[in-house]
Amino acid sequence: MNQEGRPQAPLMSNPRADRVRDVAKLAGRSSRLKTGRFLAEGPQAVREALSAHRAAAAVGGPAVVHEVYATQACLDRLPELADLARGTVLRLATDEVLAAMADTVTPQGIVAVCAISTATLADVLASGAKLVAVLCEVRDPGNAGTVLRAADSAGADAVVLTASSVDIFNPKAVRSTAGSLFHLPVITGADFSETVAALKDAGATVLAADGYGNVNLDRLQDLSAVRRAGGSIPAGADDGALPRLEASTAWLFGNEAQGLSDAELAAADYRVAVPLYGSAESLNVGTAATVCLYASARAQHN
Repeated sequence: MNQEGRPQAPLMSNPRADRVRDVAKLAGRSSRLKTGRFLAEGPQAVREALSAHRAAAAVGGPAVVHEVYATQACLDRLPELADLARGTVLRLATDEVLAAMADTVTPQGIVAVCAISTATLADVLASGAKLVAVLCEVRDPGNAGTVLRAADSAGADAVVLTASSVDIFNPKAVRSTAGSLFHLPVITGADFSETVAALKDAGATVLAADGYGNVNLDRLQDLSAVRRAGGSIPAGADDGALPRLEASTAWLFGNEAQGLSDAELAAADYRVAVPLYGSAESLNVGTAATVCLYASARAQHN
């Protein structure tokens, strides 16, 4: 790429070229594991990836983006993407080449080859993490992406996915994160027992989001509000026996169909239920995670 942020290499026009096939293979898990790379598609995801890349480069961190492929029409429409791509390999490609690379049926004119996160829970906890989301056997890409976006929006310090959860770096899951994948540490393939032990050793209270839990989330928020206002907790409120949302917290979110297993529930310090005021039987894991993470975020940020 030249100083103006424009590609120098010849236009890529052969959708059957080896380079095109190598990029397309990143849709498969085996290729991602072999190369340590994944594909981000579309202006939103690529913009966030490039922003994260520049932020990492500014502090001497590892590369987030290795290559960017875009049509001229996309760069003409969104010239800021070419500017953000300074310091990476940016190549022009035809619509046919982008279609061959992308996982989506209707590509949006740009894809980026990105590095899979090497973040560790130990590093996250060493930095003084206050809020962590742990996905336990969450297998739907859309749900995993929703939880990750909620964690990002709530200012969580990290998201952990257990070994039986969906691969968050598969194309559908990446798209569902809407760029949040590049905003906070994401740890994948984690052992559940080791994760919970590490969180507790670091002083975090482990809360299980459980529809049948004996602790009411509204009650925790009410008590947190009273403490923030400097008020006194009413006698008999059992505040001392309940978790404090303003404390360092890790939330456990379970499988879409079965929820958290008995072993996962037993590993938590408390089982917390989101109260249902209507007729719905339960909440989708993404919705429940959003409510729980924002409850902690509100308490911690006030």
